[in-house]
Amino acid sequence: MSYSKTELQNLKEFYQDQLLHDTIPFWFPRSIDTQFGGFLLMRDHDGSLIDDDKAVWIQGRASWLLATLYATVEPKKEWLEASKCGVDFLNNYCFDNDGQMFFHVTREGQPIRKRRYFFSETFAVIAMAAYAKVSGDEAVAEKARFLFGKCIEYATTPGLLQPKFTSTRPSKGIGVPMIMINTAQQVRETIGDSRCDEWISKWIDEIERDFVKDDIRCVMEQVAPDGSIIDHIDGRTLNPGHAMEGAWFILHEAKYRNNDPHLIALGCKMLDYMWDRGWDKEHGGILYYKDVYDKPVQEYWQDMKFWWPHNEVIIATLLAFTMTGNEKYAQWHKMVHEYAYEKFHDAQNGEWFGYLHRDGTIAQTAKGNLYKGPFHLPRQEWYCLQILEEYLKKN
Repeated sequence: MSYSKTELQNLKEFYQDQLLHDTIPFWFPRSIDTQFGGFLLMRDHDGSLIDDDKAVWIQGRASWLLATLYATVEPKKEWLEASKCGVDFLNNYCFDNDGQMFFHVTREGQPIRKRRYFFSETFAVIAMAAYAKVSGDEAVAEKARFLFGKCIEYATTPGLLQPKFTSTRPSKGIGVPMIMINTAQQVRETIGDSRCDEWISKWIDEIERDFVKDDIRCVMEQVAPDGSIIDHIDGRTLNPGHAMEGAWFILHEAKYRNNDPHLIALGCKMLDYMWDRGWDKEHGGILYYKDVYDKPVQEYWQDMKFWWPHNEVIIATLLAFTMTGNEKYAQWHKMVHEYAYEKFHDAQNGEWFGYLHRDGTIAQTAKGNLYKGPFHLPRQEWYCLQILEEYLKKN
C-alpha cells in the first residue's frame, strides 16, 4: 500500500486544517496569561483550567510554536506578541541565581521545583531562537546562543549537574543526545550557530555507536557509559516512541545534508527496529514501555497509549516514506495516523486526550498538565504539513 498524489494532497490539507482550526484554537488565545505573562496550559478536555501553575519547559515549547507558526505559516501579529509573552516570562522568572532554570513555577513565577536535567533550558533555547528570528531581537538571539552553550556544557561535563543516581551503576540515556540534536537543528535553522553541525555529528555518532543494537534489532533507552546493556530492570526498559522520535531527528538531518544515504539508513533502521517492538498488534497504537528481553516491565503504565509517541511516529513514518518511497512506511503511517486520530482526537472540543488505556479507552481527560501542552501534536501537524508541501512541489 502506498499513497497516491491525491491522497497526499488530502493528507496535507487535513494536517493544515487540524493545526489551524482545531489544535491551535484550543490553546490560543485563551492560554495567554495577560496578567502575569507566559501561558496557562493546565487544561481539561473542554479547555477549563485545572491548575494555574506553569511548567517551564512547556512555556518554552509554546513560545517556540507560536514564533514558528509566524515564520512559516502566516505572520499573524497575535502569534508574535504571544511568543514574546512566553519568552519574557522565561527571562523574567524562570532562571535561578546559579543560572540553571526551574522546571515548575507558580502562575506569578515563584519557583516550586528544579530538575536534575536541563530540558527547560533546551526548550528555552529554541523558543528564544525562533522568536529572535522573527522579531529581529539580537539580544534574545545572543541569550539563545549563550544558553545553547550552557546546554552543551551540561550535556558533556559529568558532575556539572546533580546526578540522579550514585556512581555504583553508571549509565547514560539517549534523551540527552536526542534533545541536543533537535535543539542544535532549531538553532541552525533560525539564528545560526557555527557549533551546530559538529555537535550534531557527534551526538548522532554516539547514538549509532552506543544505543543502536543491530544484533538484537533494538534502540536502547539507556546504556552503560561504554554502550553495553545494563541487565537490570531500568537498563532493559525501552521506550519505542522515544526512539522513533530520534529516528526522525536523524532523517531530518539526512535531508539537510543532501539526503545523506548513511543517515537515511540509520534513521530508517531505528524506525524499523522500534516499530516492530512498539506497535501493539492486538489493539493498535504504540505501547509506552517494553523490556529489551521481553521480561515484565516495572512501570505500571507500560502498556498505556500516550499521545506524544503517536505524534512522533506519525512524523517518522511520513518522513521515511517521502525520503525513501518505501511503501512499508506509507502503510505504517496510515496505521498510526488512523489509530491516533480515531482514539486521541476530541472532535467536540478540539486537541487530543493525552492518556489511553491499552484498549484505546480514555484513561483521563486532561489535555494540559506539567508534561502535556501545545507542542507534540501541533509540531506533528505543522511538520507533516511542511513535509508534504515540499514533497508535492517536487513530485
